[in-house]
Amino acid sequence: MSNVLEITGLCKHFGSKQVLSGVTLSVPENCVFGFVGRNGAGKTTTMKSVIGLLKPDGGEITVCGERVTYGGAKTNRFIGYLPDVPEFYGYMTAREYLALCGKVAGMKSSEIKERTDELLRLVGLSEEKHRIKGYSRGMKQRLGIAQALINRPKLLICDEPTSALDPVGRREILDILKDAGKQTSVFFSTHILTDVERICDRVAFLEGGKVALSGNIEEIRRQYADTAVEIQPENPADAAILAEQFADGTLCDGCFVLENASQENAEELLKCILENHIAVSRFERKEPDLEKMFMEVIGE
Repeated sequence: MSNVLEITGLCKHFGSKQVLSGVTLSVPENCVFGFVGRNGAGKTTTMKSVIGLLKPDGGEITVCGERVTYGGAKTNRFIGYLPDVPEFYGYMTAREYLALCGKVAGMKSSEIKERTDELLRLVGLSEEKHRIKGYSRGMKQRLGIAQALINRPKLLICDEPTSALDPVGRREILDILKDAGKQTSVFFSTHILTDVERICDRVAFLEGGKVALSGNIEEIRRQYADTAVEIQPENPADAAILAEQFADGTLCDGCFVLENASQENAEELLKCILENHIAVSRFERKEPDLEKMFMEVIGE
């Protein structure tokens, strides 16, 4: 599988502030890629560099094998872009606006109509007749994704597409991005880790101007294989028996919890339960979530 986007050693500073200090990552074909970092970590700076709006101080960016150049990026023909706050011509309808975008992209009239119908169905605006000025924030985000996909890009870049939306709007946008990922690679920045867990195949954590951790989400989980085990005995008093034999564990509301439990620890717990004839209503091994991994990566 080839990479649609490759960033190598990307550096950028503004005045005395070093924002990016050697960012390196790659986005494969047909992948939904989450670009995670705290506010101000440099996610937007990275994305603007990819589309040629910012001139890096060092490093190299390629899209579909072609090098990105500042100012006149020919590689943008491969890219669809949704900024964090998209702007539209409010007097237009969604259909009129997408037709304009198609013309700007050099598409034929017949292709524009077909693609517009397809995209309006994808983003749930096919029955919307109102002008864009009356749209909610969520509707504008959905239209923004449609315009970014109008010319069938190889790479869809979205800058914090769900950050200002309510839970329903977030779910709608995530579902759209997941569907879009079946046809193109999606690269979206966010600080909302649950969004990444829901739809992403791969992730990169940006911290200190560098990528601190990157890769397939399931592979990263395996790197953090030690997980918590939580046991709920039918008789809450039996939890104390486990606590006596496993000093690193804690008692909480009649449950016994052992953090950072290895496979060997889990097997020892099961053996203890059997030997002491403890009736258990729940034995749960909790997989590490992205929030825990990210907090560990940034040292907090």
